Order: sequence, then C-alpha cells, then structure tokens
Amino acid sequence: MSQVLITGATGLVGGHLLRMLINTPQVSAIAAPTRRPLTDIVGVYNPHDPQLTDALAQVTDPVDIVFCCLGTTRREAGSKAAFIHADYTLVVDTALTGRRLGAQHMVVVSAMGANAHSPFFYNRVKGEMEEALIAQNWPRLTIARPSMLLGDRTTRRVNETLFAPLFRLLPGNWKSIDAQDVARAMLAEALAPAQEGVTILTSSQLREKAE
Repeated sequence: MSQVLITGATGLVGGHLLRMLINTPQVSAIAAPTRRPLTDIVGVYNPHDPQLTDALAQVTDPVDIVFCCLGTTRREAGSKAAFIHADYTLVVDTALTGRRLGAQHMVVVSAMGANAHSPFFYNRVKGEMEEALIAQNWPRLTIARPSMLLGDRTTRRVNETLFAPLFRLLPGNWKSIDAQDVARAMLAEALAPAQEGVTILTSSQLREKAE
C-alpha cells in the first residue's frame, strides 16, 4: 500500500482514517478529493469541489488502493435523490476513478443490513451500491458493514442521539461501534496480505480487526 485515494475524508470515519494514513509509513502519497477543503492537514493532495465529481477528476497520479468513507442519511441529504447521489453515485464514481488510476484494492464503508432487495430504502441503496462495486470486478474488494457509529460529528444525527445508549448494550453485530475502530479496521485490512475477491466485514469483525 503506497499511493492512496480516499473520499469522505471530512466525515466521521474518513477523518480518523485520513489521520491514520498520514502516520502510516507504508503510505507515500495521499489524494483526498473532498466537497469542502480540508483544514489542519498537510502533505495531502486535496482538490475540492461542492459536487466532488470535479475534484475526483483532478486526481491523475496512479494509486494502489482506494478508501471510500462517503455516507449520509436521507434526512441530512434532504431527499431520496440526494441520498442516492451521495451514497450510491459518488461511491461508484470513487471506485471508477480508482480503477482508472490502476488501484487493485478498494475498501468501502457500507452499513449493517445492506441488501439490494431490502424493503427499507437506506439498506436497499447500500446494497445496490455494494452490488455495483462487485460488478466492477475488483481484484480485491473489502466491504465494511458497521452498526451504529459512535463519535463526535460536526452535526449530530437525531437517531444516533436517541438510540446510541441502547445500541451500546446490544450483543454481536448490533452493538454500536466507534468510528475510530472502523477506520482502524479498514487500515488493518489494507495492510494485511493480499486476499483476492470480495471480503465483507461485519461490525463484530471490524471490532476484532481494530484491536
């Protein structure tokens, strides 16, 4: 893992992961296209564009691995169409950019319950996103499916505020997980010996890898 592309670096998981990547000796270059400029970050190529697509197009140097930490909610996005754009279209665009630049491995944050045939809109879009990435035939694709994320966001999500105490008490994959642990597990997976094909990491497995 030498040259890295990461999207979602201004978010909860992505922010932790970016800082970890900066301090990882095996990483020689980081491209982090974002919708708003990164602050207090040095040594990272950071093209930015409110729609992200132009920022992605500005990344032209080869990369070895892609991390995608994009994700929102329908409430935050404002509409179903905006949610699909953020959690499906931009994720697929990130993957296509990585493929164009020669990446052999993609690590993406999805969600517990992702299923393209789910009756629930959020889970269905996440599942459709996963299927779209699998269809790209990545040599190596890692899909992280965390439960409810814990951590300090710039904007607090209502459901997380209400249900976080409950999810801390649940067993197995249902138990909430710290965003920093998700980032740590993603990095550990990227540094692990090559394993071809698709790997899906449940919330419990993410917690184990983060230890």
